[in-house]
Amino acid sequence: MGIRVNLDVMMAKAKISLGELAERVGITQANLSILKTEKAKAVRFSTLEKICEELNCQPGDILEYEPDEKIENN
Repeated sequence: MGIRVNLDVMMAKAKISLGELAERVGITQANLSILKTEKAKAVRFSTLEKICEELNCQPGDILEYEPDEKIENN
C-alpha cells in the first residue's frame, strides 16, 4: 500500500474544515484535497509542519507507512 494519509481523521478530531485548514496553512483547497485523498506525490516539510501546528499533532499522526502484502508461493 505504501504511505497512508490520515489527514481526514486528524481534521475530524480537530473539528476543522478543508477550507479553514487550507486558509490557515496557506495552500489552496485543491492542493490540500489532493493530499487528503492520497493523490499527492510529495509534500513539503514546511507544509507538513504548518498542518501539524494547526492540528496540534505529529507528522506520524498524519502519515503512516503500510507495507504491501506479499503473496508467498507454496
